[in-house]
Amino acid sequence: MTALLRTVLVAFTAALVGIVAPTSASASASDSASVSAACETDPATPKRQLRAMWISSVANIDWPSRTGLSVSAQQAEFRAWLDLAVRKRMNAVIVQIRPTADAFWPSPHEPWSQWLTGTQGRDPGYDPLAFMVNEAHARNLEFHAWFNPYRIANHDDPSRLVSTHPARRNPGWRFAYGGKLYYNPGIPEVRAFIENAIMDAVSRYDVDGVHLDDYFYPYPVSGQTIPDSATYDRYGAGFATIGDWRRNNVNLLVRELDQRIHGAKPHVSFGISPFGIWRNAGTDPLGSRTSGLQSYDAIYADSREWVKQGWVDYISPQIYWHIGFSTAAYEVLTAWWSDVVRDTGVRLVIGQAAYRAGASGEDAAWQDPAELSDHLHDNRKHPEVVGDVFFSAKDVRADRIGAFTRVVDAHYTRPALLPARGSGNAPAAPSITSAARASDGVRLAWTGSGTAYAVYRVDGARSSADPCFFADARNLVTTTRQTTFTDTTAGGLAYTYYVSALNRTHQEGSPSAGRVVEAGGGTFSVVVDNAGSGFTASASWGTSAFSGQRHGTDYRFADPVSASDPAWFRAAIPSAGDYRVEVWYPSDAGYNSATPYIVAASGGNRTVVVDQRSGGGQWRALGTYPLAAGTYNVVGVSRWTSATGYVIADAVRITRA
Repeated sequence: MTALLRTVLVAFTAALVGIVAPTSASASASDSASVSAACETDPATPKRQLRAMWISSVANIDWPSRTGLSVSAQQAEFRAWLDLAVRKRMNAVIVQIRPTADAFWPSPHEPWSQWLTGTQGRDPGYDPLAFMVNEAHARNLEFHAWFNPYRIANHDDPSRLVSTHPARRNPGWRFAYGGKLYYNPGIPEVRAFIENAIMDAVSRYDVDGVHLDDYFYPYPVSGQTIPDSATYDRYGAGFATIGDWRRNNVNLLVRELDQRIHGAKPHVSFGISPFGIWRNAGTDPLGSRTSGLQSYDAIYADSREWVKQGWVDYISPQIYWHIGFSTAAYEVLTAWWSDVVRDTGVRLVIGQAAYRAGASGEDAAWQDPAELSDHLHDNRKHPEVVGDVFFSAKDVRADRIGAFTRVVDAHYTRPALLPARGSGNAPAAPSITSAARASDGVRLAWTGSGTAYAVYRVDGARSSADPCFFADARNLVTTTRQTTFTDTTAGGLAYTYYVSALNRTHQEGSPSAGRVVEAGGGTFSVVVDNAGSGFTASASWGTSAFSGQRHGTDYRFADPVSASDPAWFRAAIPSAGDYRVEVWYPSDAGYNSATPYIVAASGGNRTVVVDQRSGGGQWRALGTYPLAAGTYNVVGVSRWTSATGYVIADAVRITRA
């Protein structure tokens, strides 16, 4: 799209919605479909996306790593999980705080969890939930409190429960099945008790979401029958089958929780992560083209109904299968769930099986480092998909075969705002009160009325703000709940900063007036584009404007060969010293996975191999190198690689360190 056409479209859109085309004093940060349609956006840098991981406490899967840790050790471990989430550019965590009818907070309803101290009912010496919420919010991560509704214990011996446990004091509330203890979902008093236990945490703590997992009625165990026939006889009048009655019991819990949560705190999000298959099309024409376990029939979870009735704010189906899996293909289920949520207002967040990537014994597809990343590429086909949750934190950290690194490099290169929910009023534009260079970067301060803020940085000194600056996340530097920020990634160029405010449900207001930070005193920085006089290449290098991720008007491409034929970027280096070298290239799945970049450093050339299939459309650092003074070919892109796919030469930035 030409700059002129884009300007016309933006102005026309502004007229339609009754706003003035923004200036530096008041630029609209609206990411509505109409404005986005007028801007070239990059699907690899979406402005809004939920990115989260499950932090599981049951059986000490993730946190705490074992029972009996000291308070300081537990807290240090949890901070490390949050710091991992931040490093991976996530914006939420889903933390299990009621794993087995127990509590990670001082609940008046249920005992302290055994997974904290090793002994059910023992006070851990602090309030873990208060601590966790505060630490998450300090990093501007949403905290979703994860509850397992019916599971009492991973054993079937009631005498092993603490003597004050409600399941011991009310033996008629429970049943044993498959070697485990469960609350009976068909008893109204049980449903009220579970809701009260959950609502205690919602009412007393500043959680951002309530999250239920996929455990409703127990998963089937061969040769066993759920022992609730007497309960059905007592409460099942009006239901043709015990299955219909069981589904209604679960539906009542979901519907009533939805009402109670939003009645107490409208801003709190309510979500469920069901088993990935509702029903198969062979059973029900409304079902998916799959042939696996049906949660509607097996565990009495009518997840499709929850969406159609609007009883949840988001649904996070566990689509834990690989692309092309014959029983339940990832791409088939993602398309099916997208169709289910369409036009309902319910957001679709995919549950991803990070635990399978590179794990021993998994199918060959999961030994491919690209499998997990390819799931997110498939998501881009469906605008209904607004994010992903990864199970579980320890697998994100393990990063077996580099699978999660691939996810981050291809999909999480920039921060992202959380999807907005509801229709609250966006906060007023903040005012940047100071912006100055310091030894550690550019320090910003502002005033505003937001719950959180988004900080944008645009290269150059801008006299006015283009709405397209804010259409995706390519210019988004960070989000924060503070009113100060130090941009440690700033180089020596001139920049214009903008800050917008967000409310509790993530509606974003207009950005502030732009604040220009001049180029650093004495700092040298130069950009050499392939279209400029500093670029040279042989006739074997073609020219293309195909990718919207390009720098400038076009870029150069060439087939790999077993010979030296580099494209060179020439620059005038003012004095000998250390310089940071960055490169820009558009990425594509068909480009080269091992493109050699050559840096003509003092003392000899250095070669850095870059995967150009991902991470494009932004400056990527090759490193800091000693360079000699003078005008010469500083950076080259070589064709000499055994990998397949075009090698790309687009632009280079060289900055005095």
